[in-house]
Amino acid sequence: MTPNADLDLLESEAIHIIREVVAECARPVLLYSAGKDSSVLLHLTCKAFAPNPPPMPLLHIDTGWKFSQMYAQRDADAARSGMPLIVHRNEAATAAGVTPFNHPADVYTSLMKTVALREALDRHGFDAAFGGARRDEEKSRAKERMVSVRSAGHRWDPRRQRAELWSLHNARVGPLETLRVFPLSNWTELDVWRYIAREHLTVVPLYFAAERPVLQRGAQWLMRVDERMPLHADEHPVQRKVRFRTLGCYPLTAAIESEASTLEEIIDELQASRQGERVGRLIDHIAGDSMERKKREGYF
Repeated sequence: MTPNADLDLLESEAIHIIREVVAECARPVLLYSAGKDSSVLLHLTCKAFAPNPPPMPLLHIDTGWKFSQMYAQRDADAARSGMPLIVHRNEAATAAGVTPFNHPADVYTSLMKTVALREALDRHGFDAAFGGARRDEEKSRAKERMVSVRSAGHRWDPRRQRAELWSLHNARVGPLETLRVFPLSNWTELDVWRYIAREHLTVVPLYFAAERPVLQRGAQWLMRVDERMPLHADEHPVQRKVRFRTLGCYPLTAAIESEASTLEEIIDELQASRQGERVGRLIDHIAGDSMERKKREGYF
């Protein structure tokens, strides 16, 4: 099978799932982070309902600590899509001064992402939330179904997920249940970049290697975006040619040294790499079951 034929199948599968869930659910929403996977999912969603705008809003869970380029990408993509943009933040935690520096990373993530997401879904009454998570990203995400049931309180129990035989997806929900939907489940990081190249999608420039001011903390290169990030004693930013494989809150997202400054070079780099995509997500390395625990509590 040629690479384009493979991408055609993945695209067709994703669009089918998007259409089926939207047809069966009363109030769907598309979660959007401005990352590469979100950009691909948004593009697929627009294709699914073209020439009309998709019949659902975009939801961005904003911590206040994203890279500025991510905010610019979010606003531009929302305008192009014609979809209403909802931005939600955990205002109580923000007012209490919660930051990645005065709280442990897992506590910060729970308050600013998990709790904020549950708040937003409940406030707007969304019964199905689409997201760009993929099974190849992380071991607990490999357990997910494409159409994943959440119980009351948005709890995830991998033992209660429905079988998806013959590509049949059950979007029915009981009282207090909701759905999380992952149309990119079967995609790999390499598939995502090949699709971005094929479809000529615009993504956040931080994915491409460039000289950037970074701090080395342990084995990680962190980019100091602004003065809110305190420096350790005798610590000074240095220029390194780096890029990001995954994007999140900048104090918790590490870059990799790289020469890949074009789409073709990123694809070549990934084909030669044996390192996991989320190696730069500091939150993933706190505990062995970190992601699964977060998902059980309602994290995407």
